[in-house]
Amino acid sequence: MAACGDPPTPPTAVVVALPSDPQSIDPRFGTDANSARLADLLHVALTRPDGAARRIPELARDWETPDPRTFVFHLRPDFHFGDGTPVTAADVRATYEAVLDPALASPKRAALAALASVDAPDPTTVVMRLREPFAPFLDATGLGILPASRARDGGAVPLGAGPFRLVDARVGEAFRLEPNPGYPPSPPRVDPLIVRVVPDATVRVLELARGGIHLLEDAPEPEMLGWLARYPGLAIRRRPGTSFAYLALNLRDPHLRDRRVREAIALALDRDALVRFVLGGAARPASGLLAPEHWAYAAVPSVRHDPRRARRLLDRAGYPDPDGPRARFRLVYKTSTDAGRRRLAEAIQAALATVGIALDIRTYEWGTLYADIRRGNFAISGLAWVGVGDPDLYYLALHSSMQPPLGYNRGGYTSAVMDRLTTAGRRTIDPAARRAIYARIQRRAARDLPVIPLWWEDRVVVQSRRLRDFEPAPDGSLAGLAGARME
Repeated sequence: MAACGDPPTPPTAVVVALPSDPQSIDPRFGTDANSARLADLLHVALTRPDGAARRIPELARDWETPDPRTFVFHLRPDFHFGDGTPVTAADVRATYEAVLDPALASPKRAALAALASVDAPDPTTVVMRLREPFAPFLDATGLGILPASRARDGGAVPLGAGPFRLVDARVGEAFRLEPNPGYPPSPPRVDPLIVRVVPDATVRVLELARGGIHLLEDAPEPEMLGWLARYPGLAIRRRPGTSFAYLALNLRDPHLRDRRVREAIALALDRDALVRFVLGGAARPASGLLAPEHWAYAAVPSVRHDPRRARRLLDRAGYPDPDGPRARFRLVYKTSTDAGRRRLAEAIQAALATVGIALDIRTYEWGTLYADIRRGNFAISGLAWVGVGDPDLYYLALHSSMQPPLGYNRGGYTSAVMDRLTTAGRRTIDPAARRAIYARIQRRAARDLPVIPLWWEDRVVVQSRRLRDFEPAPDGSLAGLAGARME
């Protein structure tokens, strides 16, 4: 791919900063948050989520379900790929069939396991048939659509039908996008859109201050945020968010396999203090994966800060408090080189030290860290789920069969009860009955602690006051740039 040059930035341009490279700009392969952000700009899907994680039309004008195993989508005829060709049902079929093909090795194949066939009886109709009734299937219709001619190519630069098209890129530095002239009802007014990869938080802040960056979705550290507030050309916007921050635990570790140890770690953490210290108050302590705005959210008891009880649990688990400065045991905490992530790691290290658990912090570039997490090569790590959709994510993350490479159960959690509940959640069609099942799942997760909930992060966005008509999304999506403009 051609490298991004450095031509003069026109007044209609918007420069966005990301802290790390997207894993992939191909919707068949990208699974991380930054990949999803690029996908929102470059691709369209049959449906997209609303603020409560319900699916609403995008490429599909509407759909019908003549029986519990059949979905018939009627496509809008006005979407075009970046090269001007219209998006048709044949493109949808080819994209889904490519992801289903084991030879492509798409990490999204598991999410389509229920899909038996995809037919395109005419250019604006897609018929999807399932092997059995599958309640969360609509969540799988968020897959970005590629042209049929490219859908089976594992290496070509993806061409999408989103509001922008990719002009060129330099991996690790910048992606240059321009409006897709075939995007309905009209192309974006932002031209070009430059997505810069700026790993250093201080550099991101300085670039914001001098006007080299116009939008930062990942808020800087609290003290830097306060410094930026002094600049009249910048606006700081805060909204309740749905991104779920948590401690990932590897239950294969002999210490973490014991639920009492996991509970002791949770009890050692003062979430309110961590929110103030790490995020400057820009979060809500979380009880679990689903934020209160989600349609399936259920209020469950969360673990409160109680270091005395934590120490008693560790004693009962067979790790008595030793005399002197020695720790009960040591664990390795892996994190990224991002300053905020290091700060969180150090705060958790200090909290666990008060109950006799020693943490050895090791930092890695994001790509290396993410590869280790996906392989299960970690003990503890601070992570986040961004853009939580259908609660079937509980199945993908906690069912015992969903350990990598099939799913996201990277910590090796196994529970016959959770297996039954998460399976029932995806087989129950009635929304009220599903909600009741996911209430039980949330209670079981709060009891077993396969991960330790930290908080739901607020969306804190710093932007140039010249950027107008942009509304931050709860899940951090950049899709709002399609209707934005620069003054």
